[in-house]
Amino acid sequence: MFKKRIWKRILTGSAWAVCLAGLVVLMSFIEYKKAGVFCREVKIYIPGNQYFIDKQEVEHILRIHSHQLVGRNMESINLHELENRLRANPFIASAVVYADMDGIIRVEISQRQPIVHVMNQFDQDFYIDQNGMKIPLSPNFTARVLVANGYIEEVFGHKVDTLHTDLARELYKTADFIRRDSLWSAQIAEIFVNQDHEMELIPRVGNNRILLGDADSLQEKFGRLFTFYKKAMPQVGWDRYKIINIKYANQVVGVKSDSFKKDSLKAVAREDSLKKEKDTSQIKY
Repeated sequence: MFKKRIWKRILTGSAWAVCLAGLVVLMSFIEYKKAGVFCREVKIYIPGNQYFIDKQEVEHILRIHSHQLVGRNMESINLHELENRLRANPFIASAVVYADMDGIIRVEISQRQPIVHVMNQFDQDFYIDQNGMKIPLSPNFTARVLVANGYIEEVFGHKVDTLHTDLARELYKTADFIRRDSLWSAQIAEIFVNQDHEMELIPRVGNNRILLGDADSLQEKFGRLFTFYKKAMPQVGWDRYKIINIKYANQVVGVKSDSFKKDSLKAVAREDSLKKEKDTSQIKY
């Protein structure tokens, strides 16, 4: 029994030694082959439908056309440095650069995806992306996303940065909720922050505003708004209310528009006038 254990250990150790030796030989072979491989092409892959950065810009960053890569020995190319160059671009979320043994360098890029265009009270414009990061506007491409403006105190230092104020984080949370819902992303065009630092939603249809308040309980608030749209608005009309307040729990409060109030007052005045005429005619008779 003891001898069996010894032989088992010897065989196991021998197997590991053979594997290690094979790995060393393989690595040596790869390094030897790599030393004789030259870069003959750079292939760039940029998925998605946003175009903040295109292949030409990537080629410029990597200096492909200035013969910095193509034609060089693969062993002399620092792939990690190339990744760092790409990641320094504010519109690139991540970059992976790797090479194969055929002399092809492959570049895979993930762009930042903006979800809201913020115009703060200091006349600064910037995007907030899908990860809650502030990024600059692009001179080449304008994203068709939700707009947020008004009394927004979040400042922008013209570089990729995190959000520093609670209100900005609530804007991000609200914009992210809206863009994930096909109905609300089609219906809501703008978020306005009023003097009380409450969020108001500006819809594409109708002249009303939706007083959201803060970003708490968004699922419940928009659920109540959907019910209100579905049941009440078809009966009273889209222009009856100038404000639809959904910030309070378990209720929707509609504030009538000024034009509707004027029409109501005119109707009351007409009724009073008709009543007086009727009373006068009765007296004459």
